[in-house]
Amino acid sequence: MSVGVTVTEPVSTLPFEQFWNWLLQHPNCILRAGTPETAIFDDEDLHWHFATDGPTLFVQVIRGKRLVGELVLDPERVAYVQAYSEDPEGEFVFELISENEKERIAAYFFVLSHAREEEPEERHGRAVH
Repeated sequence: MSVGVTVTEPVSTLPFEQFWNWLLQHPNCILRAGTPETAIFDDEDLHWHFATDGPTLFVQVIRGKRLVGELVLDPERVAYVQAYSEDPEGEFVFELISENEKERIAAYFFVLSHAREEEPEERHGRAVH
């Protein structure tokens, strides 16, 4: 893993779409994101922005109105997402896994300041006051 975090086994796996929908609600929690070749780091005067162009997804880092960095994701390459528990730095790693018959790699990664919370269960029945 190239994210500079020491982790062992993933604590859970989830479908990419479920992770992406959750990530869209937490842009201010991203500490860094990238691929095995490069990483984009968060900073106080930067903000994260998400965009799409057809099936292609963009994770952009913007300073004011200027684009500083961009991660282009091909969701067709992502088989699933592995979530890791908190590391000693208090960071939570999510690897977007691409696999075929010959190899399995973390094509993209996101490091966030908190774990993914489970969706609240819908409650049915009468409310008790």
